[in-house]
Amino acid sequence: MTRPTPARSAPALPDDLDKLLRRMRLPYLRAAAPDVIATAKAQRWDPAEVLRVLINEEVIGRDAATRRMRRKTANFPTGKTLTTWRPDDSSIPTATQQALATLEWIGRAENLAVSGPSGTGKSHFVEALAHAAIEADLRVAWFTLETLTGTISRAKADGSTARTVTRICRADLIVVDDIGMLPAGQDAAEAFYRIVDAAYERRSIAVTSNIHPSGFDTLMPKTLATATVDRLLHHAHLITTQGDSHRLQQALAGKGVHALT
Repeated sequence: MTRPTPARSAPALPDDLDKLLRRMRLPYLRAAAPDVIATAKAQRWDPAEVLRVLINEEVIGRDAATRRMRRKTANFPTGKTLTTWRPDDSSIPTATQQALATLEWIGRAENLAVSGPSGTGKSHFVEALAHAAIEADLRVAWFTLETLTGTISRAKADGSTARTVTRICRADLIVVDDIGMLPAGQDAAEAFYRIVDAAYERRSIAVTSNIHPSGFDTLMPKTLATATVDRLLHHAHLITTQGDSHRLQQALAGKGVHALT
């Protein structure tokens, strides 16, 4: 539905109506009401149409506010989206990119594992998909293995591990970024396993790593690594990126920083 063209100098709402809308907590409807009412009078709208437009304004506003809140809660690292993603520069097959961008795999509680050399677009692509998920009214939780370990460790300290894992798994998509950049000890392996196990066949997990998941036992205790990877890859899209670092290529081309004067 297209929004009405605002009338010039639309009169403010009567005080009693304004107070009622505030009490009912309809901020977006209240903000749109003066222009909508003025336009409705000028164009002789049917009363049902006025009501439909006003309610639609409230729905649009609330949806936008929910997406803003979910982006903030997800704590994305950079804000990279599919708008800034250059599919032709990626070694990921175009058909695979397009299939993952539909987000249908999240609806099926499937996982995504992207491994490959540093700087080949792994985190950018996954973050772009995560932003698209929020635009599709899904919930996202973003972690590095280090931040996930810290979250679970704090929960263990106050006895709230189960509640914390349950809260994390309310997200439709859980991302664990840059696995393998630092060695992972027992605590990290346990935290990762807890999330993968709790989300298994219920929620989607996306991981990025410079190491193929089959090699996670070189990063963490073998028993936990085996159990984690077994669940992670059971219903998963496994992608390997190739090529040189895009960041290094840009730096060598003189695009990393502005020239000093």
